[in-house]
Order: sequence, then structure tokens, then C-alpha cells
Amino acid sequence: MDASLISEMKDMAEENRRLKRMYAEMSMQNDLLKEALGKKR
Repeated sequence: MDASLISEMKDMAEENRRLKRMYAEMSMQNDLLKEALGKKR
């Protein structure tokens, strides 16, 4: 494989990890908000 292609794949893998982490955090916040709003009603 070409070195630039390998580098690009590594960058994409890192971006994928970052986005998955961001999604997990936002999903957890969403669940907490839903739970908090549900208790107030």
C-alpha cells in the first residue's frame, strides 16, 4: 500500500474513534435529560 493511503486510513480511524466517543457522550446526556424531565412531570 502507498504510504499516503496508510496515513489517510489512520487519520480516518482516529476521526471515527473521536466521533464514536462524541456520540456516546451525547447519547448519555440525552438519556439523562429524558430521565430528569420524566421525573419532573
